[in-house]
Amino acid sequence: MAGNCKNPKIYDISMFIFDAHLDLSMNAMEWNRDLTRSVEDIRKGEQGMTDKPDRGNNTVSLDAMRKGNIGLCVATQIARYVHKDNALPGWKSPQQAWAQTQGQLAWYKSMEDAKEMVQITNKTQLDAHLELWKTDKEKKPIGYLLSLEGADSIIDVSYLQRSYDQGLRAIGPAHYGPGTYAHGTNSSGGIGTKGRNLLKEIQRLGIILDVTHLCDISFWETMVNYDGPLWASHNNCRALVNHHRQFTDEQIKEIIARKGIIGVVLDAWMMVPNWERGVSTPQSAGVSLQQMLDNIDHICQLAGNANHVGIGSDLDGGFGKEQGPADVDTIADLQKCVHLLENRGYSPQDIEKIMNGNFISFLRENLK
Repeated sequence: MAGNCKNPKIYDISMFIFDAHLDLSMNAMEWNRDLTRSVEDIRKGEQGMTDKPDRGNNTVSLDAMRKGNIGLCVATQIARYVHKDNALPGWKSPQQAWAQTQGQLAWYKSMEDAKEMVQITNKTQLDAHLELWKTDKEKKPIGYLLSLEGADSIIDVSYLQRSYDQGLRAIGPAHYGPGTYAHGTNSSGGIGTKGRNLLKEIQRLGIILDVTHLCDISFWETMVNYDGPLWASHNNCRALVNHHRQFTDEQIKEIIARKGIIGVVLDAWMMVPNWERGVSTPQSAGVSLQQMLDNIDHICQLAGNANHVGIGSDLDGGFGKEQGPADVDTIADLQKCVHLLENRGYSPQDIEKIMNGNFISFLRENLK
């Protein structure tokens, strides 16, 4: 919670940052980006490409994460299965979607082989990784907790055990549109029998439930049918931008009551009202990290403390500099949040909670 900070700019070194949502494998496998290169090199290689709106505007690489002291993240697998009457882009069968997630997993494993990344699946590994990042080792691996964004690639609930055995430790039942297990953003409906069965298996395995993207009906049905650990990895406040992609104060309070964490997100259309895709620019809309802090403030005020909010940037999650904060050139600029929080009066202890501590404490509580 905001308070009096008597010693502004007390940090002599970059603060360790935990980012609760990055689509790293999607960028590597679908955007064909070599994330071992610098952001600048990736941008140069995309000059003149027009197949995606964010070409040449990327902000994330493993190199940039190291420069920003972002040593730990939740990294996703994502592959939407769409029914034949669903106009959203995606795979035509759950088997194809499953295969896509397996290709993404293979990329993460290749990054582990190259010593670029390391998977975190339990508390022992978590603590060892955090200790490593306190050392002077020159090129430290980026730690990642594997998450599945949208569960449509889970062919049936037996596949969730397979994913858990592969290291999956968090899962969001839905993404955009109607899904197999829940209704997501831009759709409306409940979780049904398949959704309830999935929740039972999630709870049995001890996987963290990510409630991001659940539509209102599916969210509240999930609250009735699930009693395990949960977070919202990348979600902002509907009180600030009135769109159903955001959570209402009542939903945020429910997450807080269940000892969950909300990671605030940096996609511009979720930061300011009336954003027009392909028309608005960060400069014209006045989008900056200040709106990120507005969301942090709002969640802290609802909680009465700073114990339930962190960062889930979603940088390069289908958008780049053209649809992000104007003061973010690369993900390393998340370090700017430290002094911005200081300037708003947050204490050093609360700043550390927001930048890494809340999510780390959550993992220590809920990983086996």
